[in-house]
Amino acid sequence: MPLRWRIAALVAVAICAVAAAVGVIVHQASRDRELNQAREAARTTLDRAAAAYTRSGTVQGTGAVLNAPGLPAGLRSLAAKGRQGTEYEAGPPGPAMWAARPAGEQVLSVRVDMTTALGDISALDTSIAWAGVLTTAVVLPLGVLSAGRMSRRLRSAAGTARRIAAGDLDARIEAGPRPRDEIAEISTAVDTMAAALQQRLRSEQRFTADVAHELRTPLMGLVTSAELLPDGEAAGYVRDRVRVLAALVEDLLEISRLDAGGEQADLSPCPLGFLVEDITMRTGLSVRLVVEDGAGDTTVWTDPRRLERIVTNLIVNAHRHGRAPVTVTVAADGRTVTVRDHGDGYPDSLLDDGPQRFRTGARERGTGTGLGLTIALGQADVIGATLQFTNAPAGGARATLRLPRPGPIHD
Repeated sequence: MPLRWRIAALVAVAICAVAAAVGVIVHQASRDRELNQAREAARTTLDRAAAAYTRSGTVQGTGAVLNAPGLPAGLRSLAAKGRQGTEYEAGPPGPAMWAARPAGEQVLSVRVDMTTALGDISALDTSIAWAGVLTTAVVLPLGVLSAGRMSRRLRSAAGTARRIAAGDLDARIEAGPRPRDEIAEISTAVDTMAAALQQRLRSEQRFTADVAHELRTPLMGLVTSAELLPDGEAAGYVRDRVRVLAALVEDLLEISRLDAGGEQADLSPCPLGFLVEDITMRTGLSVRLVVEDGAGDTTVWTDPRRLERIVTNLIVNAHRHGRAPVTVTVAADGRTVTVRDHGDGYPDSLLDDGPQRFRTGARERGTGTGLGLTIALGQADVIGATLQFTNAPAGGARATLRLPRPGPIHD
């Protein structure tokens, strides 16, 4: 149940509980008062009737009767013992207060009718009930409005937190003045956390970019020097390591540009089947290409250079960390490309958290920097595509790239 309705239900229950408690207290107090007044009236009338009966031998006084046929048995027994008393009787012909005492061999009694008095109490109970209903009708909408405002603020905070978790570090909960309450404290704490996280991540991004740029200059000299070495086994090993280092620096520079958010896709109409076929051929790796019926001539609106970067990284990752055969499939919908190997699959950490730079996730998937999938994911975001990492039911890692739905193409 949403919070606003929980609060509304709590307000309604509280109002009903208060109205019921007040009604019970007022009802009991009014009834006790009426009973006490009736008891005192019956006693006074009985005393006067007894005095008159002693003087004149006649019964005088309103409601005074000798040996009344409706006298409660308890009072009749009490009078037989020579004592007097009072008793309330709710039965027919109606509620009444009785008082009785012995009068020689007879019983003198007085009956005070309480129908009107108790009827007034019933009317009071009805008024209290209607007052509770009216109060609920007035207060409950106000409670719902207040709870709705609180719920909207909490939902706004939750939505902003999700945006921050998704990478939108500029997101903030509330820009204007806030009420001084617990929700405002949570909002302020989340905004402060987002600002601190944004500052820290930007510092790390600047550090990565600065390191990559600073390494680029001496690396160029190292590449040139390696090419000047005389041919031999040692020289070949040095050149290979220099090429790996150069590729790492270029990857770092690319990641820093993606992190900065300044990359823009250069979109153009591309035949997806032919483009993927050309990309797989240029990788120089063993790849089994499957173009499903209807996908070969489909044209998509994308950035071919970035798409090549994504598919190439996925193929290289499949060969490096998985096992052959590596299959690239262009689906019949004309916008989905799947790269699958037949290795041990992606580790759980990658499936749960996505690719992490400088982490390959599992020893059995080989070695590497872990930047290839990170770059592929960043480039997919630039071209508006989604990249999903799963493990195939029959085994092996599977990366699925879904391009945006084709829009109208104008010449």
